[in-house]
Amino acid sequence: MAEEEKDTNTVMNESEGTEENPEDIVSEYTEEQTELEKVEQERDEIQERMLRVQADFDNFRRRTQKEKEMDRKYRSQSLTEELIPVLDNFERALQTEVKEESAQGFVDGMKMVYNQLWSALEKEGVEVISAQGETFDPHVHQAMMQVEEEGYESNVVVDVLQTGYKLNDRVIRPAMVKVNQ
Repeated sequence: MAEEEKDTNTVMNESEGTEENPEDIVSEYTEEQTELEKVEQERDEIQERMLRVQADFDNFRRRTQKEKEMDRKYRSQSLTEELIPVLDNFERALQTEVKEESAQGFVDGMKMVYNQLWSALEKEGVEVISAQGETFDPHVHQAMMQVEEEGYESNVVVDVLQTGYKLNDRVIRPAMVKVNQ
């Protein structure tokens, strides 16, 4: 009978034939539970880092896409800035009055070249900033002087001293204007 009695603090592991203390089993279970919690916490941290990296990548992709679009939209800005003085000179040359008929062919040729140049710039998105008779806008106009002219309301552009240009929605050169007080 003594053999049949088992110690209440020990359990026979039938598969291995060894005795285990219930406290050891609980301790092992607690250690495994703690280890499982650590692994789950690591998994959660890794998943959170992965989500952050994915969000960073999405932001990077959107930013580079936007930069590419801006580059395409304004790729001709430096060329436009170089050609604006050429347009100014063409306009001044075309404003001169020609009295000889022999020079009229030359003027007509200059007009054709000017029109071709302007057409090419328009295709790239260049446009003249409207100013004459418009309300003064400091974003697109540069006030060179203020005058008192009758027939104009206050803060209205009276005269354009130098034409202003925009490339798409960006001001390349503001229009230099006279503004009514």
